[in-house]
Amino acid sequence: MPELPEVETVARSLAPLVGRRILSAEFRGLRVLRGADPDRMAASLQGHRIAAIQRYGKFILVSLQGAGYLVIHLGMTGRVLLGGPPGKHTHAILTLDRGGVLLYDDSRQFGCLQYSRELPQRVQKLGPEPLEVPFPEFEAALSKRKTRIKSLLLNQSFLRGIGNIYADESLFRAGLHPLALACRIRGDRARRLHRAITAVLTEAIAAGGSSISDYVDAQGRKGFFQLSHRVYQRTGEPCVDCGAPIRRVIVAQRSSHFCPKCQKR
Repeated sequence: MPELPEVETVARSLAPLVGRRILSAEFRGLRVLRGADPDRMAASLQGHRIAAIQRYGKFILVSLQGAGYLVIHLGMTGRVLLGGPPGKHTHAILTLDRGGVLLYDDSRQFGCLQYSRELPQRVQKLGPEPLEVPFPEFEAALSKRKTRIKSLLLNQSFLRGIGNIYADESLFRAGLHPLALACRIRGDRARRLHRAITAVLTEAIAAGGSSISDYVDAQGRKGFFQLSHRVYQRTGEPCVDCGAPIRRVIVAQRSSHFCPKCQKR
């Protein structure tokens, strides 16, 4: 699933659409609308100008001038593409002024498109932005959680936008075991994790995200941060720091990759 760096990259690649007007909308896949009426949703978007496009956690918020939001969640295989012909997995087509077209493709249809006058509750309930949360706030939040740190990092009410890839990579850089209890991570260990999260996410955004399976930005470009992964999906390979074989455990029903020598509980 695209995580914070991938969604940020897609949102930035959609920047040329700010100021453009939506002339019409067509929805071909009702599953991605999660029960919304396609005609009513199309009418809600038609004629409105795009005021801003930004990432919020793993969501893309398309702000419509005086008319609410088009909220996009990419799910596992969702793609937002600028131009090009619609394909068999195209579930939404937004025709814009000046000859522009925005497509939403999703082969597995786990993503979601939603129109809302206000931010949906599931978006409002998300935790703070990882790249903006101050260290004292981050450390205080850790101290209150008696859960495994990997599980906590995947909890979108704790921090919004981090998923499996960047939780594994951040914990490795911080030297923390994925099964470490969050409430016991204090002082320098907490500061190392805070810095690692910021560094990993910043570097991943600069590299255009991680293209492991389907992910591309709105212009069809792949990311390159997968070339810099140090532990994620490297089970059995030597640690880049100590040479010990990378191991895998299951935490919160997700695979977690770590170095048994470099990462301590």
